[in-house]
Amino acid sequence: MPQRILVLGASGYIGQHLVRTLSQQGHQILAAARHVDRLAKLQLANVSCHKVDLNWPDNLPALLQNIDTVYFLVHSMGEGGDFIAQERQVALNVRDALREVPVKQLIFLSSLQAPPHEQSDHLRARQATADILREAGVPVTELRAGIIVGAGSAAFEVMRDMVYNLPVLTPPRWVRSHTTPIALENLLHYLVALLDHPACEHRIFEAAGPEVLSYQQQFEHFMAVSGKRRWLLPIPLPTRWISVWFLNVITSVPPTTARALIQGLKHDLLADDTALRALIPQRLIAFDDAVRSTLKEEEKLVNSSDWGYDAQAFARWRPEYGYFAKQAGFTVKTSASLQALWRVVNQIGGKERYFFGNILWQTRALMDLAIGHKLAKGRPEREYLQTGDAVDSWKVIVVEPEKQLTLLFGMKAPGLGRLCFTLEDKGDYRTIDVRAFWHPHGMPGLFYWLLMIPAHLFIFRGMAKRIARLAEQSTD
Repeated sequence: MPQRILVLGASGYIGQHLVRTLSQQGHQILAAARHVDRLAKLQLANVSCHKVDLNWPDNLPALLQNIDTVYFLVHSMGEGGDFIAQERQVALNVRDALREVPVKQLIFLSSLQAPPHEQSDHLRARQATADILREAGVPVTELRAGIIVGAGSAAFEVMRDMVYNLPVLTPPRWVRSHTTPIALENLLHYLVALLDHPACEHRIFEAAGPEVLSYQQQFEHFMAVSGKRRWLLPIPLPTRWISVWFLNVITSVPPTTARALIQGLKHDLLADDTALRALIPQRLIAFDDAVRSTLKEEEKLVNSSDWGYDAQAFARWRPEYGYFAKQAGFTVKTSASLQALWRVVNQIGGKERYFFGNILWQTRALMDLAIGHKLAKGRPEREYLQTGDAVDSWKVIVVEPEKQLTLLFGMKAPGLGRLCFTLEDKGDYRTIDVRAFWHPHGMPGLFYWLLMIPAHLFIFRGMAKRIARLAEQSTD
């Protein structure tokens, strides 16, 4: 029977997949997250998107009205700082809202737990979150899982990047730890099927795939499936030091996420899924098959609203490119109207060229010329750009009037990138955000990005300020 469901953390890796699946089954979904624009663009049936910041959840009680089930998929691994305190505060806020507006049940996707004396900060945060949510007076089903094999899973992407980017793998000792990796498809089935088995009291289930594998064995299986043969030589160096440095250099996974993740890989995390399989039987997908499916799914990454479903971007995508985009940008507050800001942004490549640091843009173009890559020049004469237009070597791939203009990077470099101009009306003021997104091609792409970051931050700051200033002058 269709339910009215609130998904907290709907814009995340699991959240987006879960919302799609629930939508297909006819449930009425309220998808809530801090950033829901990308999800809203999918225009899924029976799905309404709501901006919610669980650090200040003023609108959460209203969203909880008449809800049957809440999915709690929120974590703070990517936030940095004291994410244990952050996760505790978020859980307290949700607990308080549920006490005010109760629902029938809450399903919390958590992590497998190590013994208390071996817990990492990430595992402690997950445990604390579960304990707090159970104080809400609502039946809580805690579903614990370990490594998830799927496109966008941080643990999977770290493994993928290491195999694709390094000729010899020299990971620390944590590769000898064992876990029970589960395919994303199997995990989603459990999450959705729990709706048919509502809780009347608190309960904990553990989800697992069909195999117990060490991380070293997972690397070996991945190499066999992908055809990327590598030497794998674990080294006895301090786990925390070498792992954080190692991951920052060779993977596109955000550093804060990688840092939190690696701490939990030092211990065996083995699931006992006996109770869950008895309640919800399904065919569990083998690790190798899950890897094959994931690699095929990743080929579709660029076929999305972020890239305007652009055929050229899709054709340029390579399996070796990092799944997660590196990004750098700057945001400016302004009194200028959206109309004025949009008019100025659309002048890019014209009289103002790139608004700031034009000599640096020219230098970058000369670098392409030096290696025999001649870049196109010019832009359309009309005032407003359209999808498919060329601005020098850039291609316009997204045009959302008074919201966003996105250009596809056309210079020679190891990776695939885009430059976004995003406008927002905040009521008393507007913001202009200038930001580059970069999917690096292996280590050369990562080093290129690191080399360019100082220039990017300097240029984008100047561009955003200049655009705001020109728009304010126009408004005046």
